[in-house]
Amino acid sequence: MFAAVLALPAHGQSLVELYELARGYDAVYQAARAQHDATLARAAQAKAGLLPTVGLSAGVAHTRQEVTPENALTSRGFNTRNIGINATQPIYRPANWAIHEQGKRQSDIAHVQLSQAEQDLVVRVAQAYFDVLASQDSVALVRAQKVAVGEQLAFARRNFQVGTATITDSREAQARYDLVIAQEIAAENDLQVKKIVLDQLVGRPGSVPTPLAVPVTLPTLVPNNIEEWVAQADVGHPSILQAQLGLDVAGLEVRKAEAGHLPTLDATLGYNVTRNPQGTTTTPERSRIKAASVGVVFNLPLFAGYATENRIKETLALEEQSRAVLESTRRSVSQATRAAFLGLVSGTGQVKALEAAEASSQVALDANRMSYQVGVRINIDVLNAQTQLFQTKRDLAVARYTVLLGDLRLRQANGTLRPEDLRAINAMLATNGRSAVDSTARIAVPMPLPPLPPLAPTR
Repeated sequence: MFAAVLALPAHGQSLVELYELARGYDAVYQAARAQHDATLARAAQAKAGLLPTVGLSAGVAHTRQEVTPENALTSRGFNTRNIGINATQPIYRPANWAIHEQGKRQSDIAHVQLSQAEQDLVVRVAQAYFDVLASQDSVALVRAQKVAVGEQLAFARRNFQVGTATITDSREAQARYDLVIAQEIAAENDLQVKKIVLDQLVGRPGSVPTPLAVPVTLPTLVPNNIEEWVAQADVGHPSILQAQLGLDVAGLEVRKAEAGHLPTLDATLGYNVTRNPQGTTTTPERSRIKAASVGVVFNLPLFAGYATENRIKETLALEEQSRAVLESTRRSVSQATRAAFLGLVSGTGQVKALEAAEASSQVALDANRMSYQVGVRINIDVLNAQTQLFQTKRDLAVARYTVLLGDLRLRQANGTLRPEDLRAINAMLATNGRSAVDSTARIAVPMPLPPLPPLAPTR
């Protein structure tokens, strides 16, 4: 019996566990979170234009006065000290209101961008997770194939020794065995590289993803209608929402530019104290002046060298650009959603076809073995049948991972992907019992070899 099972640690990490680790470690996602917080703080600054401003001022000044009458020169110096508090409350400032509304849209854009970064992290973790599992399957299959080819090589040598096969059978089996050794080295190297990628993503060395349980049951595509997926994308895809918010910001920028022709009205309130210890320019007596003021300031721009008119033209053109970007984004999202849907449907069909091909390849291998033992087939036929079976098993394993990842990519394409979607895949993992890696590496037990014929007597 040739069964090469890839040894796995008893305790692996599930997809959800590794995602949570990556969420707290991945530099790309952490940068997105920092950008999100910075954008929220910048958006909050836009509200300042609607709130009062209060300032405290203080100052000291020295003045020297010289008075020259007809026959004498009089000179005197005096100090002035003042302190005051003044406040201004905008009453009517259309530009400030537009800036405030833009701040709200910028906050919404920050949330959308963080949602996109989260979806991207989900897909990147799943991709790295399945890449490791696929590499583990490849290593297990290559090792199992090495055992199978090695037994076929021993069989060919044995038949050659007894004169029932030619040296060609042994050499063909040896060549195939050497090729499998090279494939094993490449597969082991690829597995190490894939593990490094996953470790770097989650910030944990030696991470071991839990393989799929057997039998592998792929999730059903719901809804199984491409137009429904496209409709969902048009309503809530983060890229479309961001483009729509960008169009709103551009429209508010037009309003802000148009406010350059409108008046502004502010309320002012102040209280100031001025001390003159040596008097003033008009009186030598020391004095102390307390002044409270309440007022309204009106300002109407009359002419700004056509700057306002040209600014309005600029913002109208930028608004049109944002509208075109929104339409382009809708088309791109629709195209990506359709492509992801068709790719998932195709991948599901490919899995079914490969499952049938796996069964057929196993039957073909058994038939070639039997025919070789009775002399109808040659050794290369058996080797080719073994290679076909192992390649089919490898393709089947990769196709299953591609379908699982394709389901996540479809949800990402139409903007509905959430971290909770990983739980459905998590439920398919081999937390207890046999794993898909174990099942993939197992090849059906070959039929027992017939006893060797007795050696002819030597004369």
